[in-house]
Amino acid sequence: MKIRLLALLLTLVVPAFGGEKPNIVIIMVDDMGISDIAPYGGEIPTPNLDALAKGGVRFSQFYNTGRCCPTRASLLTGLYSHQTGIGWMTNDQGVPGYRGRLNEQCVTIAEVLNTAGYLTAMTGKWHVGFESGVTPASRGFQRSLNLPAGGLHFSNQTGSKGNTQLYLNGENVAKNDPRFSPPWYGADLWTEQGIRFIDEAIAEEKPFFLYLAHVAPHFPCMAPEETIAKYRGKYLAGWDKLREDRYARQIKLGLIDPNWPLTPRPDQIPAWDSLSDAEKTRYDDMMAIYAAMIDEVDRNLGKFVSALKQRDQLDNTLILFLSDNGGNAEAGIKGRYEGEHPGDPHSNVFIGQCWAHLNDTPFRKYKHYNHEGGIASPLIAHWPASTKPRTGPDGWIDTPTHLIDLMATCVDLGGADYPSSFKGEAITPMEGQSLRPLLTGEGTFSERPLFWEHEGNAAIRVGDRKLVREGIGGLWELYDLKADRTEQHDLAAESPEEVASLKAQWQTWARRAMVLPKPGKGKGKAKGKGKKTTAPN
Repeated sequence: MKIRLLALLLTLVVPAFGGEKPNIVIIMVDDMGISDIAPYGGEIPTPNLDALAKGGVRFSQFYNTGRCCPTRASLLTGLYSHQTGIGWMTNDQGVPGYRGRLNEQCVTIAEVLNTAGYLTAMTGKWHVGFESGVTPASRGFQRSLNLPAGGLHFSNQTGSKGNTQLYLNGENVAKNDPRFSPPWYGADLWTEQGIRFIDEAIAEEKPFFLYLAHVAPHFPCMAPEETIAKYRGKYLAGWDKLREDRYARQIKLGLIDPNWPLTPRPDQIPAWDSLSDAEKTRYDDMMAIYAAMIDEVDRNLGKFVSALKQRDQLDNTLILFLSDNGGNAEAGIKGRYEGEHPGDPHSNVFIGQCWAHLNDTPFRKYKHYNHEGGIASPLIAHWPASTKPRTGPDGWIDTPTHLIDLMATCVDLGGADYPSSFKGEAITPMEGQSLRPLLTGEGTFSERPLFWEHEGNAAIRVGDRKLVREGIGGLWELYDLKADRTEQHDLAAESPEEVASLKAQWQTWARRAMVLPKPGKGKGKAKGKGKKTTAPN
């Protein structure tokens, strides 16, 4: 009887695929293009990400939502962002898909994994409705050190983000609290506090789930001076040459098919050689600051991996590294370069559209858009206990995958049950699929359509065919991503029936997923005053 009882208990705590429950760590950076890191073709040295990729697997067609708040909502819940109430940002626009906060019809990864015996923690940028009462603690995280949104990089930062508040386990704490060893830089703070939370999990003999949401390299771009100094002068080659170099490396890596042409420089971006020496120096320094931020994230990844090794936790920890959207072209051609010492805690730097064009090599468009430059993300997965490294040009996992798949992966690997109801509310079913078959090579990952919408930009991908629209009044464009992932050859005019079919599928999804009704004009300017609109084209 005792043996049978023990066997029954083991079946309850061991995941269906066998073995010890893995720890799960999701590390997300903010506003980083797909090509900025070395494993995806970038020139910024990222030795720790290189090591993670070499010991794990790389995804070549992983997608985000194209914007920070919707991505965070989708990642945390396994739903399309509108289903969670965050179809835009954190303003309440008065219709269900745009309330600006996680609603009660969704659950977070933390809420689900709590029931499976995990210690759940997060550090960094939250940005899914904190000002409306949606906090990490209220959505299942047992431990947290977070900002309500983002923008804070230094403990002594001034300027528009200098008054940003910091919260430890739900309690407002001073940025110079001695527990954080000030002065600090954000990438260090989020990593070191994450390690402390892991130590609590180990002490309690629990598996852990950590969501480490870096604020870097989001504007205002700033980093320690000694790190910035490493990169000054390295961007004087300019965006034209550096983009060609990244593209060549991406082809060599096997990430990009050489038959996909590098997208041309948009007309509004000046040729690098047309700039004055003073303009080149200014732009070089802007990108040096941005590169330094990625350098700091990578250095902290090394610190984090070393901590897992020292604690004998690395082997059975799944680490997922990704970005929340494509490169950020906000602030336009000139970007911003303000302050007595740009890059320090008292400055205001945006890299702008010219460098965002480099960030998203070789794709079109940027953050906000649903063309590949806005929604394509790196995804590196490292899990020594269960994932065999896949390296070389043929080692890429090229199955189209999406943020919605992260919840399903956590539920699967954590041996958890995704609820049909929670706290008396009916819960929207998961939209994604577990990545386990792709990570382990065992089982199947079914093909399915993927959908996007943000600010009227929209897309649907079915197999290798993608229908995409720029703006609510824009024309639908059709691309064959197998032959043309850089979206250079619009097939819409020659395939009107396919366009109509894909458009109908998108509209059906949009009604189901609360993309529709959309708020009326003036969205985001006044809470709850948007008027319902009819379906867009």
